[in-house]
Amino acid sequence: MMHSSHHTQRSINTLIQQARTFHERATLHAESPIDFQQLADGQSPHALFITCSDSRVVPALITNAVPGELFELRTAGNVVPLYRPERPNGEAATIEYAVEVLAVSDIVVYGHSHCGAVGAVARRDDLAALPAVEGWLASEIAVGLDQEKPGTMPPCPGPELADAVQQHVLTQLERLHTYPGIQQRVAEGRMRLHAWFYEIHTGAVLAHRPQAGTFLPL
Repeated sequence: MMHSSHHTQRSINTLIQQARTFHERATLHAESPIDFQQLADGQSPHALFITCSDSRVVPALITNAVPGELFELRTAGNVVPLYRPERPNGEAATIEYAVEVLAVSDIVVYGHSHCGAVGAVARRDDLAALPAVEGWLASEIAVGLDQEKPGTMPPCPGPELADAVQQHVLTQLERLHTYPGIQQRVAEGRMRLHAWFYEIHTGAVLAHRPQAGTFLPL
């Protein structure tokens, strides 16, 4: 316990120091200094990234995006809840704002290997000690993994969880069509939906290719 506490304290102190020097690093020592006043005037992100809360997945780092380029929605298991206006939630509000106000041209659902959320469902982990997690996964992820064969669960995948996560990501893309405005924008060519899969163990990013029916390197 003492070792763990010391490690956590050391880590947060490093983050604090980086935060203290951020303005200086971003304006005086960066190759492309950040214009903070321009950011304060408003945002016009290119894309909405829907990804997992997993600390190993950092969309801005992977895409080399700068502040103002990505609008992010992060949840356990990069879940897109079905649109239910009678049951408002933060995920739906974020998607609606990105589409209707920010007018993003692209939405990326970004799953990843070694996903704890999808893995817990696929392995049927006992989550009795985590009732909020259990309820979230049962209502949002298990339904998606079971949808092709109701009442069954796909075979427990390997350590990378690739098949289960990729199926889950494609289900989230389908759910996006339940949101007002998205299906019409896609049909009119004003919006594109993307399914990406990040391999934590290699750093590779794959994208779903509908013509090939599989995920291939970007």
